[in-house]
Amino acid sequence: MIPAAFDYLRPQTLEEAVNLLVQHGETAKLLAGGHSLIPALKLRLAQPKTVIDIGRIADLSYIREEDGRIAVGAMTTHRAIEASALLEEKCPLLPEVARHVGDVQVRNRGTLGGSLVHADPAADWPAAILALNAEVVTVGPKGPRVIAAKIFFIDLFQTALRPDEILREIRVPVTAKSVAYVKTVQRASGFAIAGVAVVVKAAAKTVSVGITGVAAKAYRATAVETKLAGQPLSAENIAAAAARAANRIEPLGDIHASAEYRAHLARLNTRRALGVAASRA
Repeated sequence: MIPAAFDYLRPQTLEEAVNLLVQHGETAKLLAGGHSLIPALKLRLAQPKTVIDIGRIADLSYIREEDGRIAVGAMTTHRAIEASALLEEKCPLLPEVARHVGDVQVRNRGTLGGSLVHADPAADWPAAILALNAEVVTVGPKGPRVIAAKIFFIDLFQTALRPDEILREIRVPVTAKSVAYVKTVQRASGFAIAGVAVVVKAAAKTVSVGITGVAAKAYRATAVETKLAGQPLSAENIAAAAARAANRIEPLGDIHASAEYRAHLARLNTRRALGVAASRA
């Protein structure tokens, strides 16, 4: 199909982009990598009066270490994350998750920030930033704002981002190699039917578990984390904890998987991801 008519604007700086967003309000849409917005435009599921293309803003694409954390610019592509030697050494969960995103064409063009803001319930990245206890930094007319990952995802396709804000960067901690991402993929789209990201902190004897694809938004499997707190990651303990992966969750059901099957996959992939992460500890 052909999109409805819209005005196209291409700011060169983040400040200019924020000003345009304030000026045009909720009738505007931001264009990053375009893998979510462009199909929605073609199907006329989205009909903005103005499209603001932030793809040419150079200072939104970077990966660097700052104050003991890794900062990743919102316009950094999945491929850049996948290929980053710094992330492979300091935060290996991100390159591992990047390898699961779509196909080569999607990874070359799609962006981390665009995926997070779109908040598709089957996207891979939300599970990772939840498991990492990441922070999301936004910029609006009142300046920057830091949002914890655990409160960033509100509901289906909804985040804590305000209408006049732009996501600037994602901050993740430096971690050991004891991480894992296990995913059951919907073959036609590449999205997750159930994806589980795990970070094991061996010194603190704690784990963090983020799950995507199962419910209307990605979530932390706190029941799993509580069950394993202070416990050795034995096969028996992992199995008992993973059985809680869908506790107090309302799984989605659709043509790809029933709610019951998604809950089953949440438990199965949590057990598998915990086992992989434990083997790397």
